[in-house]
Amino acid sequence: MGLELYLDLLSQPCRALYIFARSNNIPFEFKRVQLMKGQHKTEEFRKVNVLMKVPALRDGSFTLAESIAILLYLAQKFKTPDHWYPSDLQKRARVDEYLSWQHANIRAKGSKVFLSKVLLPILTGQPLSAEKLEFLIEDLNVVLKQFEEKFLQDKPFIAGSEISLADLVALVELMQPVGAGYNLFEERPKLAEWRRRVEEAVGKELFQEAHEGIMNIKNLTADQFAPELLESFKQQLLKQRANFLPAQ
Repeated sequence: MGLELYLDLLSQPCRALYIFARSNNIPFEFKRVQLMKGQHKTEEFRKVNVLMKVPALRDGSFTLAESIAILLYLAQKFKTPDHWYPSDLQKRARVDEYLSWQHANIRAKGSKVFLSKVLLPILTGQPLSAEKLEFLIEDLNVVLKQFEEKFLQDKPFIAGSEISLADLVALVELMQPVGAGYNLFEERPKLAEWRRRVEEAVGKELFQEAHEGIMNIKNLTADQFAPELLESFKQQLLKQRANFLPAQ
């Protein structure tokens, strides 16, 4: 049994893994797990990842969860070019620093904008008001400013002159609110140039292929969700909605 990657390309971490593996010619079998159909909840998938989340990896009898752990596993097993996860101590520390920071910042804030602009109105019929949505966008803008000033600075890439795992993880996360209709690159020329460099480094065609689904997410309708999951998704979103905004 060869390497298998269990992915749904609507998921940011799954896209990072897919792009990384493809751009480095890592041989793998793409096992599509459709989250909207509840395929991550099956007993079959539970044998791969008891957490019932994507992405997941199976390499022979070895299984692995969590996207960062999987990226590092692939980088080291397949000895990908050093720039992805540098052997230089300080460059690697820069990659680790971003990967440690991003989950509660870029990922968290971008996901709230995405959920509020796309999934909340489709599944609950209760879209956020323009005022409340603007608050979430401003919250995202704060961490985007931090990303530019702290992590990107005046460098071509986060760790220096070459792309690393940090850049790939960052950009796929930023594409989530873009797919939802918030073009966060529009008035940020430094960020837009960095995006262009990252896309060129992995291959524009591959990048666009991986993002085709998320860039068409506005065509999503409630009937595309498995009926047995629709109500639970709805309740989860309504519960999360209370945590999106500060107390009034």
